[in-house]
Amino acid sequence: MIRLYKSFIGALTLIIFTTAPVVAGNLERIKAESTLRVCHWPAYYAISFHNSKNGKLEGIDIGLARELASDLGVKLQFVKTSFATFIKDIQADKCDIAMFGVGITESRAKHLDYSDPYLRSDIYAIVTKNHSTLKNWDDMDKDGHILVVQKGTFMEDAASAFKNASILSVVKFQQREKEVRSGRADAFLTDFPYGKKILVTYDWAKLLEPSAPFHKTEYAYAINKGDPEWLAYINGFVGRIKSDGRLKKHAQDNGLLPIAILD
Repeated sequence: MIRLYKSFIGALTLIIFTTAPVVAGNLERIKAESTLRVCHWPAYYAISFHNSKNGKLEGIDIGLARELASDLGVKLQFVKTSFATFIKDIQADKCDIAMFGVGITESRAKHLDYSDPYLRSDIYAIVTKNHSTLKNWDDMDKDGHILVVQKGTFMEDAASAFKNASILSVVKFQQREKEVRSGRADAFLTDFPYGKKILVTYDWAKLLEPSAPFHKTEYAYAINKGDPEWLAYINGFVGRIKSDGRLKKHAQDNGLLPIAILD
């Protein structure tokens, strides 16, 4: 009787494990549904931004998302997100990959898997041209100065290096410009692509570059954790666009060649 019971339990266990549903990885699902869902932030100049003049999405990662979908042979669907919400959006399966210049940070790496990097930028500061005490980068970290960063960006992490200036974190990226232009803050921290946008958009703005490397950050594509097949495919894609010249072309077209990682 005991042997019969053990045999029954063993057979039942086998049935349970062999009939349990298998969760498909993203690559398998993308091919099955013939759609690639890409999270992007439509306000990131030269990276992934909505051009209000022509109504189109433009930038290096818009172009490279199209290249990725083409390589996969599937349709492309853009999903709007932000730096404050994209981790939750990926974890909630709203998109398969984030492609909008996502800086690699330790805090994000706890929740995401990163591809090999394709861009690298230091941090820059935007001030008003007529600021009385901020003439160069080394003037910033002084008592009384207020520096603005956007929540969820790697600039927020980097700001901890300033020991004397006060740091103001804001949610909306436009608030950084407003705080500086109004005089409520002295400077805001940004990267190379967004710094370019500010200079071509506003005649009051001045860019301060670090006198020495300050906080260089590599940018990569981000996916949900625990999908090695999808990550391997993305890394293969990054390798291909570096070797076949597509990364160089899209970087050049968007004025980002100085920060492109081409090897």
